[in-house]
Amino acid sequence: MRFNFDIAETSNEKNQHKSKTLALSSSPSSSTPNDKQIQWLPLQDHPVFSSSATVEGGGISPEKRFAMNLMAWDGASRIYYWDSENNCLHRLSVRLGEPEPTSVVAAYPSKGFRVYEVRGYKVLQTDIELDFHVTKISINRNGSALLLAGSDCICVMYLYGCTSAKDGSSICRTVPVGSEVYDYSNSAIRILQVTWHPYSDTHIAVLSSDSVFRIFDLSSALDQPEQEYYLQPLEPGRSRHASSICPVDFSFGRDHLWDRFSVFVLFSDGSVYILCPVAPFGSVFMWESIAEIYSDAQTFGQKSTNSTAISNSSLAISWLEATFPELDQGKGASSITAVKACPYVVIDASLSLQGPLRKVCHGEEDDPGFRGAECGGRAVSFLYNSVGKDSILVTAWSGGQLQIDALADEIQPLWQTGNPPHLSFDSHDRIRGFAMICESIADQFSVVRLDQPLDYCDWSGHPPPLLRLAIVDLALPKIKDSDSLISMFIDPLISERIYCLHDGGVDSIVLHFLPFTHQTCGKDEMMKTPSVHPVVNTYEGSTGASSSLCGFVVLSDSFGYSWIAGVTSTRECIVLEMKTWDILVPRFTDTEKRPAKSEEARERITPDIISRELLAGPQMVIVPQGSNLRTVAADSIEGRSALHQYFKLFHENYVEYAHKVYFELKHHGPHLNKIIHNLHARLSEAKQRLVNVENKQPGLDDRISHAIVRHEFLETRLQNLRKFPGIHKKPLTRAEREFKSELDRFTTVELDALQSSVEALNARLRRYTQTLKGKMKPNYQRTPSKKKGLVQESQLDQLKSSLEKLSLVNSENSKKVKLVESALKDWEDDTSK
Repeated sequence: MRFNFDIAETSNEKNQHKSKTLALSSSPSSSTPNDKQIQWLPLQDHPVFSSSATVEGGGISPEKRFAMNLMAWDGASRIYYWDSENNCLHRLSVRLGEPEPTSVVAAYPSKGFRVYEVRGYKVLQTDIELDFHVTKISINRNGSALLLAGSDCICVMYLYGCTSAKDGSSICRTVPVGSEVYDYSNSAIRILQVTWHPYSDTHIAVLSSDSVFRIFDLSSALDQPEQEYYLQPLEPGRSRHASSICPVDFSFGRDHLWDRFSVFVLFSDGSVYILCPVAPFGSVFMWESIAEIYSDAQTFGQKSTNSTAISNSSLAISWLEATFPELDQGKGASSITAVKACPYVVIDASLSLQGPLRKVCHGEEDDPGFRGAECGGRAVSFLYNSVGKDSILVTAWSGGQLQIDALADEIQPLWQTGNPPHLSFDSHDRIRGFAMICESIADQFSVVRLDQPLDYCDWSGHPPPLLRLAIVDLALPKIKDSDSLISMFIDPLISERIYCLHDGGVDSIVLHFLPFTHQTCGKDEMMKTPSVHPVVNTYEGSTGASSSLCGFVVLSDSFGYSWIAGVTSTRECIVLEMKTWDILVPRFTDTEKRPAKSEEARERITPDIISRELLAGPQMVIVPQGSNLRTVAADSIEGRSALHQYFKLFHENYVEYAHKVYFELKHHGPHLNKIIHNLHARLSEAKQRLVNVENKQPGLDDRISHAIVRHEFLETRLQNLRKFPGIHKKPLTRAEREFKSELDRFTTVELDALQSSVEALNARLRRYTQTLKGKMKPNYQRTPSKKKGLVQESQLDQLKSSLEKLSLVNSENSKKVKLVESALKDWEDDTSK
């Protein structure tokens, strides 16, 4: 069930009226064909998002396999939107918080480029024809290049330094990336996730369906990857399920110790693995962070009593010193602010695939596994978020659940010796690229318990455990024969807030409790659950009609205001202001700390009406000691002095007290009258409620009698149903339920994995035959070579035999799946009877 919290405050609720168009005078530019005055329109009213620009046939139809996002923001003043109908890019100059603090306006016509008339706004075009469907765009840190990604191809569009201008349009240089690996014509290898590296403007990371993580350097080679990591999550000899060897998504770490050199990879069964360290050649890092982890490795690794920790820390220190030569300078490097990563790789070792990350358990009742037992379906997306000292991992499942975990320990790099990588050198004997096989290590501790001591020390080689924070159910609408596509974004102002984009709209999830950032007051204090705010709802009614979002960006300015902007499949723009102030204030108070007794409550209420001094009464008159009035004459000086003293005491204690009583009663008279009036009003309201209850009493009696009769009828029907033979069957055990869920999860994954393997082998066979035909010479120039012919024929025979074996395995698995489906269907029929 969805958490029942308030909906986030939006700008549409604050500003019901339309924002007026702002016309700002600007000097005419010679590069613009028509000298017109630039107008600033609300972003949702810009002509690029007009209803007349709706694509025929119901709008853009996104692919079901990948989440679509056709919007990007450069972090300053430009929003980019990819037009799938015309295969062009729109660049919009925006102003945040003008003319009102809650508004977002865009320039019309757009500034900075020549005009190309497509429905009256400016666009940028590629210099090559794109023969694939763009599903995602992303811009690098400095805003100079834009990534155009699809399910089978990747291109990079350079936004500045246009190659030509034709018919008043700006033609930008566009280059394909990894064309030798990702062939669109064969489409044997699918692209699962692609993104810019957070510490480089020229490196792109790609995760593909062949379980390979690649990093491309746009400044050196576009076709060949700079780094390749072949992911092997299971050890040889262990049982292999398709869901446990199929990667789904990945995410880079952020600014926290070794997290900045870490890559988190998610597999379809929910298991998470870590690659560390991964640093693109030439990427820029802060010097203070490098010096901090270097000192940590020397302090806690080299001084440890564990030989494994000393070995791991020694490799890490060697890697740091070779990747960042400035560490050898020592004190001379104090003036350095940022350093570049030099090309380096350990010659005789490959990175270890650390994982799967296990869950920290408090007792035997917790699930020792790493998968979310409460989550349904398969894992579809992953997000890493850093909040202070906490490293948060969010896994989205196709059933509509979010599994939120935190790393309970620090990440350390880990290599496997004796497994050398393959290196590529340039003409100057410098490393140009490498490829390595990353295998998973044997996990000695299947579960980490807080109540049991472990033989664990720093740099020991064990992956950090996970601390389960919460499981959030988004209560997504169920779509028949389709999994929910979920993508997540981090709020740039409030790192505790995560935006979740799915088929039903957009939700805002706020984390109120983190284990290391927020300190709890005591052991008995309850852990605050995340709050879920539905922001945008695109699901309409019970028919399942939905206008899903195909673009989403999060905007923020330096004054603390935040917005979200999205584009629907029918090309409608939505702009909402998000609440940022006091978003992390606790939503409830501790009722146990309130006074429970009525006397204490009266003590709190009474001083507001009459002060404690008046209730205590006048002070007692203290007679001076040693005075005898009988021995003093009344008309003497001593008598008069004593009389004056007693009169002064009487005046201070009784007259002033009476004056205070009179003032208090006069001052609190209206207040008491108001209290009495309120009590009379409440009394009359209570009497009216009693009258209403008395009037409704006959109806309630009739309903109760009708409910009793209905209950007796249902009991009789239940007794009749219990006589059926099928009711005595025992329900499924926990193991049987888990096995059934695994079968449901593997129904499509196994077949897809085998199909992709067959397609990959077919593609490799076609490439191999094409290369053989290209290398063969004409008959009059060819020299017979029996040995080479035999080798080629043997290789072809091996490939044909492997294809035949794979087809047999595929057919056998298909038969098994059909048998399982028929058995499940028979079982469901028996249970329904």
